[in-house]
Amino acid sequence: MSSRILTATIALIYAFALAACATQGGRASGGNAWSQSRQLILVTTADWNATQGLLRTYERSAGGRWQEQGDSVAITVGRSGSAWGVGLHPTQPGVQKREGDGRAPAGVFAIGPAFGYAARADTALPYQQMHADSWCMDVPASPLYNRIVDAREVGAAAVEGSTEPMRLDLHNQGDERYRNGFVILHNAAAIKSGGSCIFAHLWKAPGQPTAGCTAMAPESMARLYRWLKPEMQPVFVLLPEVEYQRLQESWDLP
Repeated sequence: MSSRILTATIALIYAFALAACATQGGRASGGNAWSQSRQLILVTTADWNATQGLLRTYERSAGGRWQEQGDSVAITVGRSGSAWGVGLHPTQPGVQKREGDGRAPAGVFAIGPAFGYAARADTALPYQQMHADSWCMDVPASPLYNRIVDAREVGAAAVEGSTEPMRLDLHNQGDERYRNGFVILHNAAAIKSGGSCIFAHLWKAPGQPTAGCTAMAPESMARLYRWLKPEMQPVFVLLPEVEYQRLQESWDLP
């Protein structure tokens, strides 16, 4: 898949997320915007300031009940904990995710394409190999804000100021964190300073927090790669435990 095709794929998935968010304030007719999803990744943390948590995976049975798949695994989130993000869920009161705050976005989000350093990966998700010229735009004033782009296509000037090279190994002394990952579709409308470049990716070391992403061990990511199926409309849910308990029933969570 070329970087141009990947950009188009991301745009289509973002459009789906935007449409879902705009429908009845984040609710689709007959239920939540994710009511048709049959795969769900659930990340829970102890509280809003926690930097570590657990990740569980679920599939919806023919009877409509969520059934856990596999064992829970350890993950890390933002160095400042978490805050409400912009996703498929209705707007919530409380601290909101902002660019550079070091918080992971909480809520329910569509899952976008996978990415990595290798030419191909063992996953059914749309996958794109990243290159030295691949960047995710974290500059709020940029028209490309919160998009993965190729500097060879958009021009070097267009990516000036970005601090998110997608080949961390080439830009940051062999850093392996983006060797495998996938996009979490937070802030699909690219609201200025609303937070950008939110991924699930490999952790640098066990227990080490991120700038706002969800990080995990390589074997945990490999399992998600094999398990996730786009046709099952998977969603990513991140919530502090107290919010999970509050919203579990109304949001139809496992």
